[in-house]
Amino acid sequence: MTDHKTIYQTEAERYDAMVMREDTDENLLPAIEKIIDLDGIKVVESGAGTGRLTTQIVPKVRKLWAFDLSPHMLAIATRKLETLGLDNWKTKVADHRELPLKDDSAHLVLSGWSFCYLNDKERSDWEKPFRMGLKEFKRVLKPKGKIILLETEGTGVIEPHPPESMLKYLGLLKDQGFQRDWIRTDYLFTSWQEVHELVPFFFGDEMIDNCINTADGIVLPECTGIWWLEK
Repeated sequence: MTDHKTIYQTEAERYDAMVMREDTDENLLPAIEKIIDLDGIKVVESGAGTGRLTTQIVPKVRKLWAFDLSPHMLAIATRKLETLGLDNWKTKVADHRELPLKDDSAHLVLSGWSFCYLNDKERSDWEKPFRMGLKEFKRVLKPKGKIILLETEGTGVIEPHPPESMLKYLGLLKDQGFQRDWIRTDYLFTSWQEVHELVPFFFGDEMIDNCINTADGIVLPECTGIWWLEK
């Protein structure tokens, strides 16, 4: 089984090369902006990773705090942000459950493909870390602020089919009152060599069979769930 947490700590460069090929149809940012107008707001991105979403959002907002638990991943995000010539952002290593911000700091807390890692199915009290993280997100939100979570609802599929390991967690989001939508965030690779270099290390060898030749390149379909909640 792929150890994603180890990848985030040791293989950030290869991970970044992979995720930069995701969302080939550019559906993510419009989907977020359907939920909240980013213009001039203050945003916390918790679990910013290597900054793929961060760099899209920062030109639109008044202030952006980008946090991640992995210094290795966050260093790449910081380098990307530095190239933009903007001064409305800060990056810092931090956990979802302990954000270094005051109460009522932001209009939006955004977390992409990261909050789910609080769902440790090996723990008998697996809901506890989730509830701690949700409480912390609400703490740093202004009144009427919003939480947006992006989570996989299936890689290698053209309609949502979440992994079995995600079902309890996604059910808990629904129970907490989160609304949901979904979009396609397909990967596009330029060659089969690129597929073999970037797909198996994160998704496993078997995922190569789900890649499809197209006129534009080789596509690995992916469905992403968008979950949001107002404070």
